[in-house]
Amino acid sequence: MRIAIAGWGVEGQSAYRFFGPTHSYLIVNEHPRDDFPKESDSVKLQFLPSQRPPGLTGNVQDLSYLDGVDSCDLVIYSVVGYKNLQKKFGGDSALWAKAKSVQHVFFETTKSKNIIGVTGTKGKGTTSTLIAKMLEADNKIVYLGGNIGRSVLDFARKVKTDDWVVLELSNFQLYSLPHSPHIGVCLMITAEHLDWHPDMDEYLTAKTNLFKHQKSDDIAIYFAKDENSKKIAGHSPGKKIPYFEAPGAWVREDSMIVVGENEITPATQVKLIGEHNLQNICAAVTAAVEAGCSLDAIKRVLHSFSGLEHRLELVRSLGGINYYDDSFATTPESAIVALRAFKQPKVVILGGSDKGLPFGALASEIAKANVRQAIVIGQTAEKIAELLTQRGFSNITLDLSSMPEIVNGARNAAKPGDVVLLSTGCASFGMFKDYKDRGEQFQAAVKALV
Repeated sequence: MRIAIAGWGVEGQSAYRFFGPTHSYLIVNEHPRDDFPKESDSVKLQFLPSQRPPGLTGNVQDLSYLDGVDSCDLVIYSVVGYKNLQKKFGGDSALWAKAKSVQHVFFETTKSKNIIGVTGTKGKGTTSTLIAKMLEADNKIVYLGGNIGRSVLDFARKVKTDDWVVLELSNFQLYSLPHSPHIGVCLMITAEHLDWHPDMDEYLTAKTNLFKHQKSDDIAIYFAKDENSKKIAGHSPGKKIPYFEAPGAWVREDSMIVVGENEITPATQVKLIGEHNLQNICAAVTAAVEAGCSLDAIKRVLHSFSGLEHRLELVRSLGGINYYDDSFATTPESAIVALRAFKQPKVVILGGSDKGLPFGALASEIAKANVRQAIVIGQTAEKIAELLTQRGFSNITLDLSSMPEIVNGARNAAKPGDVVLLSTGCASFGMFKDYKDRGEQFQAAVKALV
């Protein structure tokens, strides 16, 4: 069989390993990479000679790199490059009949029906990890993957009938997915990726695939305080359960986390920081209980798990100043959540590439959130600075172009007892490779301070 792999990222590479050397391959990518396999009689490479524009894949104009994909027997495509295939091949029914993402292949391959899928705009990784850890603490065999960085095809053949799988699923991975998990969890939904989706409606529609292929005995869990989440879960024909209110997990007036008739633990005893993480915790607890997890296992995880990297991660305390890496906050809403997690004065680092999202609410939050200084960077710097000025906030630093300069500027602005917070509210393309690179550079610069 001749297999086309359109996109040589984490998922494309996992597909190459999954199908193995008995097939021949046409590997196509928007730009050259140094980790391509060697060309041979069975492996052909095709890519554009120049570096693609900054931003998500799927934004190049020259689609010649896709030539010949339609002549292959199977096409495995990168989910963010899906629209390039649409532009190139339109409604070619023969092409789409043999085109799949790695998520398609996983659902067709895995032996277990014990699959939990988590989506939302932010919090997916934290919630997915919490669920997986709770199930593991209850002595279940668990595989965690998807958008969290591990391709599902790297463990698809290992999963046994009684094992559990927890998948973090992005809008891209859900966009054309004709399968839904046994338990679906939809977190809060806000505007995101409008540089890829033409409008909010398409973004919401992509999320509905987590639920609309479920059966009547499946479970749809949604955030009770968010109409978008409720609407998306409403596409499920299965049992629908809200969280952050009964009968799902919620936080009682005395700060006790409860589910059903059971008290889990006081919110003051969980390790995760921030009001938003109480939402993630309640989502995870609700899913874990529906999966049959013991309350003791759930409690032990809540008392020990302190979060994922680049999500309100304490990097260092120096001179009475705490430095937090929240580089994963790539939307204005997620930056607002981070600001609200700290009552003490803050020096906040904002800005990056422009995804077409509005910054008005973020600017208003900064003006009232005990922010001592705002350091604005990247493509959106001038836009954010103007909005801050309109709201009467003038403690703004511009024109810092490297992370050591940014961190030094933040230290000089901060005072003992303050928080320095990297929570940009923007994607990182341009100045940095991605949010991880941005967070790693921030951590390195903070650790280099003397």
